[in-house]
Amino acid sequence: MLTFILVVFALFLVPGPAVIVTVSQSLKAGRRAGIMTGVGIAIGDLLHTLAAVLGLSAILMTSAAAFEVVKYLGVAYLVYIGIRSFFEKSKPAAKKETASMSFRQAILIELLNPKTALFFLAFLPQFVKSDGPSVTIQLLMLGLTFVIMSILYTTLLALLTSSIGERLIVKNGRISRWQGKIVGAIYIGLGLRLAMESQN
Repeated sequence: MLTFILVVFALFLVPGPAVIVTVSQSLKAGRRAGIMTGVGIAIGDLLHTLAAVLGLSAILMTSAAAFEVVKYLGVAYLVYIGIRSFFEKSKPAAKKETASMSFRQAILIELLNPKTALFFLAFLPQFVKSDGPSVTIQLLMLGLTFVIMSILYTTLLALLTSSIGERLIVKNGRISRWQGKIVGAIYIGLGLRLAMESQN
C-alpha cells in the first residue's frame, strides 16, 4: 500500500485533465466550485474502479467501437461546456448552484474519458497481492485510497487557485471579463485532446 501511495502521489505531480479542470473551475467560479469539481472527479474515478472490478472496463479495451463511442461522447460534452463558458456573460452566480453544477459536470467528464477507464483497469491490478485478501477487496481498497488522495490533492489545488484567482480578478477587471473565454478555450482544448486519443 505504501508503494501504491507513493506512485499515486508521483502521478498527481504530472498535470493532467483532472488538474486542469479543477484549476479552471476554481478560477471561474471560486473555491467551493473547485472543491466540488475535485470531488466529482474522484467520484468518477471510484465508478471507474467499480467498472474495473466488474470487468466493464475490459469492454473498452477489447472493443474499438465502444471506445470510440465513449470517447466522442466525452469530446462532445467537453466542447459543449467550453462553448457555453466561452459565450457566458460575466456575472455573479449562485455559489450553491455553481458548485452543484461543477460537481455533476466533473463526474460526467471523468466517466466519459475511456482512457481513465483503461488506466484503472491496467494500473490497479499491479498492486494486488496473491497472498492477500480477495482480488475484489484489494481492488476496491486501492481504488478508494486513490479517490481519497485525489480529493485531498484537488481540494488543495482549489484552495490555492481560488485564492490567487480572487486577488487577480479584484485587481484587474479585464481578467474578470475574459475568464469565461479562457476557461471555455481550456475545455475545448481538452475536448480536442481527447478526440486525438487512441485505444492503445
